[in-house]
Amino acid sequence: MKAVWYEEFGDADAVLTVGKMPDPAPGPGEVLVRVHASAINPSDVKLRAGARPGAAMEFPRIIPHSDGAGVIVAAGEGVDRNRLGQRVWIWNGQWQRPFGTAAELIALPQAQAVPLPDAATFAAGACMGIPAITAWTAVLGDGPVDGQTILVTGGAGTVGRYAVQMARLAGARVITTVSSKTKAEHSTAEEWINYRDANVVDAVMEMTGGAGVDRVVEVDFGANQDDSLAVLKSRGTIAAYASARVMTPVLQFYPMMFKNLTLRAFVVYLLDDAMRARGNAQLAAWLESGDLSHAVVDAGTLSDVPAGHDLVAAGQKLGTVVVSV
Repeated sequence: MKAVWYEEFGDADAVLTVGKMPDPAPGPGEVLVRVHASAINPSDVKLRAGARPGAAMEFPRIIPHSDGAGVIVAAGEGVDRNRLGQRVWIWNGQWQRPFGTAAELIALPQAQAVPLPDAATFAAGACMGIPAITAWTAVLGDGPVDGQTILVTGGAGTVGRYAVQMARLAGARVITTVSSKTKAEHSTAEEWINYRDANVVDAVMEMTGGAGVDRVVEVDFGANQDDSLAVLKSRGTIAAYASARVMTPVLQFYPMMFKNLTLRAFVVYLLDDAMRARGNAQLAAWLESGDLSHAVVDAGTLSDVPAGHDLVAAGQKLGTVVVSV
């Protein structure tokens, strides 16, 4: 099979190799997926560069990318043969595993190949594993949000854009923060604040008549902690999926305690089975109905993966970078 791999950390053009590898075979309980789309997420880029916290070359050769979509072409022992030919999207393809989706074929546990409705493209399916499930967890992981007001920080990001849509679909009022009108339009949010030229706390409190918000979907917890505490109602929730600018923030414990707040810091790779099943079911419904829009940045084919990594690292793209396989 054609694949992309690396055997040491470093710059994309220096360590990523495009070539041929033996076809994998599905083991017991596994399926073999012919990959049609492979997504390049920031976590993939950081790991390849050796820049992710705790990064180590745990395997002698790594095929990158955790997310993708394709068709099941073979099944191992114990897998229902009716799954052959099924369109699927993939999660955790390269989480604690050596070989991810930057290849024509991937063998992985059948639970990690989720049915993809015919209404959805493979490129859209490749956006589900990290961006969409992270957004769902941040918005709906604790239960319904109908009637709530939710602040989504960074609504133009790959996760933020899904979070804006999901909160709205779930019946919440959504306010987001962005850095430009162009990004506000990209976010799909009807109510937005340009954090470059407005005080976010003042703007949120004015927009909510002084009431504040019930939930903050947080892209940068440490940098935004004070603002989040100021705008949250009592018994509110901060659902934080990143803290890149301040990776070891000082926790404002007493302000949180006296508001009886919940802080949910999570990583999508480690969701429990029950929560993941709920998220997958909701995504399936939205994919079938077409209620979600997907911001896909076409980055070419497997041969273009090194350039795709550089595109993600540059941080200027709007959407999920996806290569066709």
